[in-house]
Amino acid sequence: MTTTTTTDVVNPLSRWGLPEPLLLGSASFTRKLILKEMGVPYSKFVRPIDEKALGNRSENAPPKELVLLLANAKMDRLVQELSSSLSSLSSPSVRPDDLPEKKNIEECWVVLTGDQVVTCGGAILEKPESVEEAKEFVTGYATSPPSTVGSCVLYHHPSGIRVSGVDTATIHFNSDTLGVNDAASTLIDSLIEQGEPVMSCAGGLMIEHPLVQNHVDRIDGTEDSVMGLSKDLVLRLLEELADKLKQQQEKSK
Repeated sequence: MTTTTTTDVVNPLSRWGLPEPLLLGSASFTRKLILKEMGVPYSKFVRPIDEKALGNRSENAPPKELVLLLANAKMDRLVQELSSSLSSLSSPSVRPDDLPEKKNIEECWVVLTGDQVVTCGGAILEKPESVEEAKEFVTGYATSPPSTVGSCVLYHHPSGIRVSGVDTATIHFNSDTLGVNDAASTLIDSLIEQGEPVMSCAGGLMIEHPLVQNHVDRIDGTEDSVMGLSKDLVLRLLEELADKLKQQQEKSK
């Protein structure tokens, strides 16, 4: 079972009276880091889906629609698993190992999923499928600023309330440093040599790494959004979820 994580920062779940821990439907190391920085206790709860079989990735296709589609598909898979696992509380053998125990009879959960792509020159870039592709991606950033498009979906069980949103950011790289000779290729090689998971990052972007930051002029947006999960978006959606849950509870009185 995944250990829940928290920090000394004020817990947003407690602030809005939402159940803890949050179920994180993502294996992304940066999303886990961002939630920890936010003081959100979480437990990883991930089920794979065939992402490549979903959505439109053609040139100039709307990336916001793609990341929302994928995040909702991930959520649908988790909701199915959660509902199935909790359908019989008297049968603990069917409870997944990565679903934390709760003392209350009616289990309440908030689940988070997300997805991110990078757009550059009208093309949608996802996780590179090879080192060479990662190098091609980063080489292009020297002349065409890439933008990250990231979605977040929150779901409350058992109410069924779901909220979602998208945040974007644009990274302006220094063409004088990244565009010279084999700078992009050398950068990717250095990240891989250091054991960094650059191949697991959309567009091969690891904006948080010092080697990458050396080539960045500015970011239009926030660094956490570039890293895969906008803190502002998460907070807004948590508040929206809490408000909708409160409205539903008041109507049922």
